Amino acid sequence: MPNLFSALNAEMAGLVSAVQQSVVEIRDDHRQSIGAGTIWHEAGLIVTNAHVARHGAANITLGDGRTLRAQVIARDDERDLAALAVEPEQSSPLPTIQVARGGMPQPGQWVFAVGHPWGVHNAATGGVIIGRSPALPDMPRIRNDWIVADLHLRPGNSGGPMVNTRGQLVGVNTMITGPSVGIAVSVEAVKDFLQQTIGRAATPSAVTV
Repeated sequence: MPNLFSALNAEMAGLVSAVQQSVVEIRDDHRQSIGAGTIWHEAGLIVTNAHVARHGAANITLGDGRTLRAQVIARDDERDLAALAVEPEQSSPLPTIQVARGGMPQPGQWVFAVGHPWGVHNAATGGVIIGRSPALPDMPRIRNDWIVADLHLRPGNSGGPMVNTRGQLVGVNTMITGPSVGIAVSVEAVKDFLQQTIGRAATPSAVTV
C-alpha cells in the first residue's frame, strides 16, 4: 500500500510540473502581480480572465523566468475571458497547455488548479468537481458555462488553468464563493470565445476541438 501512495504522489507531482510550464504570471506596468494565464498557442496566444487583463498591455513572465510583453487582443467581460498575444519578435515557440477534448469532468472527479496565489509562484491546489452550472446564485443574470469545484482558489489564481488528472485544461479559474469553493469558466466556453473573437479555437500542436 505505501508503494501505491508513493507512486500516486509522484504521478500527481509530475502532472502539476508539466502543467506549470504553460502557466504565466501577468503583471501590469507597475510590476504588480495581477494573476495568471495559460499559453493556448505556441506562437504566444494566452488565455486569462477579463478582470486580470483590464488594460491594453501587460508583462508576461514565463515558467522559465523570461518576461515578455503582451497585448490584449480580445476581452469578454460577461464571460470574464480575455486573450493576450505575445509580440512575435519576442518569443520562440512556447509550451502550450493540453486542452481536454470532449466530455467535461463529472462530479466527484479530481481536478487541480495552478496559479500564483498571494504571490506564491506556480502553486498548486486540488479538489473534486462539485458540478457544472449555467448560472451562479450571486450572479443569476450572467449566463456562462461554470465549473464549480471543492478546491481553494485565492487572489493570484485568477486566469490560471484548472486541469483534470491527465493534465488537460478543463477550465480557466475565475473566482471563489467561499473558503473552499472555486469556480472556473469551462474550456468549452473558452473555445467559443476564441472562435468568436479571433477565429481560433484550439492549438494545432495539442488538441482538436
